[in-house]
Amino acid sequence: MPFEVISEINEIETFTVGSKIRELNRLQETYGKGRWRKCKGTAIIKLTDNSLFLAELHWYEAKGIGKKELKIKSLLEEIQ
Repeated sequence: MPFEVISEINEIETFTVGSKIRELNRLQETYGKGRWRKCKGTAIIKLTDNSLFLAELHWYEAKGIGKKELKIKSLLEEIQ
């Protein structure tokens, strides 16, 4: 589902680091070696139909590489 993040990501938590990430080999092959972390947070997003939602997002990040593969884990609340 394509979306655009239109606010800062808040309530950021890292919940998996390094070798505990199941996708670590793929991440390193695709984006490069780094200290990979899997994170989650909440942000306001806009969907392709222009509706706004507060959503829980998950992504991978590594220092010097940045955030990769942002995905919507759940839509928490529609914003009018």
